[in-house]
Amino acid sequence: MITLPLIDGCYDSPTHGGIWPCNKIPTACFYPQAFYVILRAAQMAKQGIYTEGDWAKSSFKIVKALEGCGVQFQVRGMEHVGANTEPCVFIGNHMSTLETFVLPTLIAPYKPAAFVIKKSLIDYPLFKHVARSRNPVVVNRTNPREDLKTVLSQGCERLEAGTSVIVFPQTTRTTTFNAEQFNSIGIKLARKANVPIIPLVLKTDAWSNGKRLKDFGPILADKKVYFEFGAPIDSAGNPKEIQETIIQFIQQNLKDWKE
Repeated sequence: MITLPLIDGCYDSPTHGGIWPCNKIPTACFYPQAFYVILRAAQMAKQGIYTEGDWAKSSFKIVKALEGCGVQFQVRGMEHVGANTEPCVFIGNHMSTLETFVLPTLIAPYKPAAFVIKKSLIDYPLFKHVARSRNPVVVNRTNPREDLKTVLSQGCERLEAGTSVIVFPQTTRTTTFNAEQFNSIGIKLARKANVPIIPLVLKTDAWSNGKRLKDFGPILADKKVYFEFGAPIDSAGNPKEIQETIIQFIQQNLKDWKE
């Protein structure tokens, strides 16, 4: 299965600065490449032949397309992801569309994984075929109580089947982390399923939000992309302490990465 080349659990993009002319016009160069990757993935998904390995491969191609446009990546803590094959709940902040496309190549080579996603994504033109093929946990984002029931029931099903679950507990994507909007739904899922938690912090505003189409904003190649996975946390611990540990992990790294 294709994945990024790691050294001691770390990955850093080559320092070539991108490929001309893509490094001069990153937005115009990136999206045609991305749409081709999505189109090919959607065709395979419609045929029922889009596998976990194919998902990781598509994700890898997105990383390489972004790097070709001059975007630099820094990934840390991959040793925690690859330490074993046991399912877990990944809990992290949500900043842009980028993490949805990039996390598969970081996680899928080591653990089968499924996102908790909003219902609109499984109806999104073209992308819906890929989303549905990955057996996500689907929430409406209109009724928190119903969403909790869905995440606990469907999430436990995925975890019992050996599939890890990726949860973004924020109400929406945002470049500014607000701890008050970071709920504990992922912790509740991990506790019910009795699986560990791997905290995740990311900075992905290089793929900015668009004015008309939020998912497809300008690619800002001068902004570095960061991902860091923390050490596993025992979900049987005190929920409030776990929540505070995850929040502090996210806040400290975002502070360190501030440009």
